[in-house]
Amino acid sequence: MANYNYRAKKGLNEIVSGSVEAHSEEEAIEKINALGYLPMRLEESNNTQESISPVLGRPRGRIRGSEITVLSRQLSSLLKSGVPILNAINIIREQSENQGLKFILSNIYNSVKNGGTFSSSLQAYPNDFPPLYIAMVRTGENSGALAGALLRIADYRAKQEEMLSRFRMAMAYPALMAIVGIATVVFMLTFVMPRLMGIFSNLGQNLPLPTQILLFISQGLRHWWLAISLLLTAIILFIKRQLKTKIGKVYWSILKLRIPIFGKFTLKADLACFSRTLELLIKSGLPILKALEIAIQVLGNEVIKEKLAKSLQALEQGGSFGRSMKDSKLLPLFMVNLISVGEESGNLADALAEVADAYERDTDEMIRIMSSLLEPLMILGMGLIVGFIVVAMLLPVFEINVMAR
Repeated sequence: MANYNYRAKKGLNEIVSGSVEAHSEEEAIEKINALGYLPMRLEESNNTQESISPVLGRPRGRIRGSEITVLSRQLSSLLKSGVPILNAINIIREQSENQGLKFILSNIYNSVKNGGTFSSSLQAYPNDFPPLYIAMVRTGENSGALAGALLRIADYRAKQEEMLSRFRMAMAYPALMAIVGIATVVFMLTFVMPRLMGIFSNLGQNLPLPTQILLFISQGLRHWWLAISLLLTAIILFIKRQLKTKIGKVYWSILKLRIPIFGKFTLKADLACFSRTLELLIKSGLPILKALEIAIQVLGNEVIKEKLAKSLQALEQGGSFGRSMKDSKLLPLFMVNLISVGEESGNLADALAEVADAYERDTDEMIRIMSSLLEPLMILGMGLIVGFIVVAMLLPVFEINVMAR
């Protein structure tokens, strides 16, 4: 395999240069055309470019979703500037501080250099590049607009990450309060309560019922803490294992949809994600059936996924996607009607964008409401628990005062 240097035309006025590896001049020209360039000059190079040698085995360390988003945006900018795809991958690889990402980019570089497409090279890393990502990259390659496809992917991922970040920030304070409250209660039950109960037991009087309940809990935590910890760990592991099964996922999905307030939030958040994904895929040029298949995979709720999968089957059999959605009582009429109108008018992507915008606004509002409600509820709950402990510890004191009088 020889290395060919080329000069090619990109657009009307821009001239780019680079090199490709091919068995013949005809194959080199095909590869240059696949990059979206029009070859002007081609000559064989005597010195072949060496492949980048990645380390053996992928280094440990997780690649964050935000890093993939930044990678997509950087790659889009380089391609728009006229940098060939191989050089662009190499530039980003050298700048990356994440060893795992550097390893992936090295392998992708070598795969593309040896004649593979960029999208097919990404398929080796499904955990980092989901089907949605690969499908949009492949569409961009086929249409000669890879830079634009990568930019749309980056914008889409940035919006999803921003929504997830807002949810985490809203839940951070209630979670911190819960941890501090539980730690305070455990400290009172295991250290404070036993010392006070020792004083009361020496008085030889019968303790009030709340105090006896508190003493029973305190003794259980002190003497059986290891067994309780092991039991809780076993329960958590059992639940996590069940949630990985098909039945467990379905039951968990049903439960999430039936929880007051949170159920509506789950439904709207998933439908917003589905609508935005489907809109993006349709605007990228994917056929509606393929776009629906990929968009449904993005959903995390099995119940919603099953309802939309039935609509996909109806569309495959020649029916209407919007009409089939009306048969499901789960999907809101607002979404169903907009999609039906968009499907009939030929503006399905615009209808999906409107649905996504509306549900994204609703989920943002619900996040603010839930965070506002959780804080006082957490304070009230912790106050009731601590109040019960204080009253249970003070009741014997009151009884002693009554007896003394």
